[in-house]
Amino acid sequence: MKDEIFYYQDKSLYCEDVPVEKIAAEVGTPFYCYSSAYLEGRFKAYHQAFGDKRHLICFAVKANSNLAVLHTLSSLGAGADIVSGGELFRAIKAGIPSERIVYSGVGKTEAEMAYALQQGILMFNVESHQEMQVLEETAKLLDKTARISIRVNPDVDAKTHPYISTGLKKNKFGLSMDQAIELYREAAGSRWLEVTGISFHIGSQILETEPFINALEKIQGIIHELSSSGIKLSYMDLGGGLGISYGNEVPPEPEDYVSATLKLASGMDQAIIIEPGRSICGNSGILVTKLLYTKKNSLKNFYVVDAAMNDLGRPSLYDAFHEIRPVSEKDNELTTVDVVGPICETGDFLARDRELPRMNRGDLLAVMSAGAYGFTMSSNYNSRPRVAEVMVRGTRFEVVRERETFNDLVRGEKIPDWEENGS
Repeated sequence: MKDEIFYYQDKSLYCEDVPVEKIAAEVGTPFYCYSSAYLEGRFKAYHQAFGDKRHLICFAVKANSNLAVLHTLSSLGAGADIVSGGELFRAIKAGIPSERIVYSGVGKTEAEMAYALQQGILMFNVESHQEMQVLEETAKLLDKTARISIRVNPDVDAKTHPYISTGLKKNKFGLSMDQAIELYREAAGSRWLEVTGISFHIGSQILETEPFINALEKIQGIIHELSSSGIKLSYMDLGGGLGISYGNEVPPEPEDYVSATLKLASGMDQAIIIEPGRSICGNSGILVTKLLYTKKNSLKNFYVVDAAMNDLGRPSLYDAFHEIRPVSEKDNELTTVDVVGPICETGDFLARDRELPRMNRGDLLAVMSAGAYGFTMSSNYNSRPRVAEVMVRGTRFEVVRERETFNDLVRGEKIPDWEENGS
């Protein structure tokens, strides 16, 4: 699907039916560009694979929290997997019904819990004993019932980057299986807690189904043990983490992942919740940037572009690979370059030792597979305004987040009165 959405026609890169150069001419650079058709296609692939099995697809808002993206998915029946009060606000603002929202994350505050309880979300994925106690106290104060699942750490190696592995004993997420069973029994006796489900999440950018299946097998054991003691669960939350192709990777398709899951879960009564993020939106988007300068020293060739590590942090943070394409296809010979940004850090790069066509000042480049963990991880480092976001549908495009201005950089700041008064 990736190549059907972003393709060359008459040597010009298109997103769906819109030339990327046209967007750049009207919006300026850098900007993120998302394909609504890709988002819809990936969501439908998950949804249709479940067939008649009761399920809920909760999009991981942390991957891409733009309101237009969330609304596009909500209109298809998506829920939301959130990890903060701000993500809850965004999800509701985008039209996602509260009963389709699951609250994950290890550090929920009392204020965030209260907000979620007042909104009537589907359930909280509880990550610790203390968190459950605080949630119970908060629910009691509000005279609400908190529906919960316990996040279990199944100690399964997801075979991914250590920074995005979440299902091993040494990770901060979830509880051991023995700890989880103890918490379930305690929660079952609470007036203010309603035991609703069980959850796990083993990592991100996972490229095979085996780790998911290994984790699910362990979770099934807990479900059977709880059931034998009278604790019935309505939902089984399998988390997310299915990877995408950034270059040569060949991850399972949503249909393969769901099929493997359903095969193992056949005969189980629980509705299945999944929390895909990257696998829905990762290849829906690109970051478009302009070549400011070419530069050469005794060792290296550089393309200095107007996008930087504050706009797309994954290469600097994870040494992650993103394919880079010229927006106007070139027949020039290839040259080995580092693609770097304007930030005053050696770690400010989008690619290192990459073979790209010889290009000139003013040419545009597209950083591919940037629809997930791109804008959501961006910052104002070096006092750089965050970039615009654009969504394409067929022959139309619209700016779905305006480019920040210098005034946006200082909104909410003030000079103390004692400085103004000279005292």
